[in-house]
Amino acid sequence: MPTKEVQSQLKSIETLVHKIENVPDPALKATARDLVQSLMELHGAGIERMLEIVHQGSTSGPAIIEALGRDDLVRSLLLIYGLHPDGLETRVSQALEKTRPYLKSHGGNVSLIGVDDEGAVTLRLEGNCHGCPSSSATLKLAVEEAIYESAPDVTAIIVQGSIEEKSPAIAFVPLSQLGGNGHEPKTEPERIGWEEVFGLEAIPSGSLRREEVSGRDILFCRLEETLYAYNNSCPGCGQPLGAARLQGTVLACPICSQHYDVVRAGRGVDLDTIHLVPVPLLSENGRVRVALPLSKAQRSGM
Repeated sequence: MPTKEVQSQLKSIETLVHKIENVPDPALKATARDLVQSLMELHGAGIERMLEIVHQGSTSGPAIIEALGRDDLVRSLLLIYGLHPDGLETRVSQALEKTRPYLKSHGGNVSLIGVDDEGAVTLRLEGNCHGCPSSSATLKLAVEEAIYESAPDVTAIIVQGSIEEKSPAIAFVPLSQLGGNGHEPKTEPERIGWEEVFGLEAIPSGSLRREEVSGRDILFCRLEETLYAYNNSCPGCGQPLGAARLQGTVLACPICSQHYDVVRAGRGVDLDTIHLVPVPLLSENGRVRVALPLSKAQRSGM
């Protein structure tokens, strides 16, 4: 951009800020100030992170651009301005790859059918999980979280079969919407919060650990390199499973002796009419997160 044009834009910004300062409505003025301050802080932090990546990275231009696209903060800024080095379909495909281990642990998989020109993603659930309400809902949450994290500019996710389209759970404001040219807002879906859980890498293979996450009692289990998460409650007797035994891939309740297959989405071994309640879990680069419903207070504070 030519120097004169930069100076002209800076002058225009200065004029707009001056107009904000002279707004007669105190509440509107405070809101406008908060908006400007938030934008300044976001861009300042993003530029600082960019400089760190360039300083620490390779001298190769493509390698630096790739590193910028992987960084969470920088990626958000690049997406806002339509500058991310990877296209939408590529980012969706990368997100689905992150979910493969978790999906396979539930006997399922997901395939990408396509991404249309409006940014709607069409998927197909595959495997034994499809048709099982508890497992299908769990897998859908994990897939949606991974997609919206890597591609918040997705406008909708359509899962072929009985699961209907859902709007994004993560707020994303592309630059076009700031100019009034974006899509019409959609009805806000039920909100799900993803909570990070620390210290799970210390769980030995073949063992269990009970953790309270945001007030919810969760039982974690590790088999080889794969983590599983379930409500810490036996559906057979309603008692906690913290003292349960793990026999191979089967968890045995210490109270009622019901058995559940941890690998197959907690399905009952003795009675196929009961099963553990799985908790959506994503694990990547040592970072583990679980999905939990937000309370009304939490939703109103977002």
